[in-house]
Amino acid sequence: MLIVYSPAEGAPQRFDARTLRVSETVIAARTVDRTWPEIRDSLDGDLESMRVVAWVIAKRADPSLRYGDFDPGVEELAVRLDKDEVTRWAEATAGIAWLDKDATSETVAAAMRVIPPTADDREHAEMVVARLAAERPKGPAPRDPSSSGPPETPAT
Repeated sequence: MLIVYSPAEGAPQRFDARTLRVSETVIAARTVDRTWPEIRDSLDGDLESMRVVAWVIAKRADPSLRYGDFDPGVEELAVRLDKDEVTRWAEATAGIAWLDKDATSETVAAAMRVIPPTADDREHAEMVVARLAAERPKGPAPRDPSSSGPPETPAT
């Protein structure tokens, strides 16, 4: 998960939350008086969580940066999915959508419509969605996990 800081002046900065060290998560948790799991689980939508993670990572380049001095505007922080996250999310969504025997490329693409706007690289996300929606996967149909009993075996 990337936190993108787009200041009014200057180039956008990307902070990858997955690169945090344990010591940095301790600093982040202590700074905002929350546990690391609380911060991590609220990154998508909680400005204070986005701010503290971006600040801790920004401190790598500027160790003297104080938390109070890193105060982005509310519209300057956003969470975006990196390429790997886009691919995993799209594959899972397409896999579920193709379980419907009446699924079409259009309905599968519609199921993934929320992915490109949340991606850091929208063009990559659109290509992944288009590829996964292009045609029903070959081979045996995936088994609907809600069905009961073992998969059927062909009669010999």
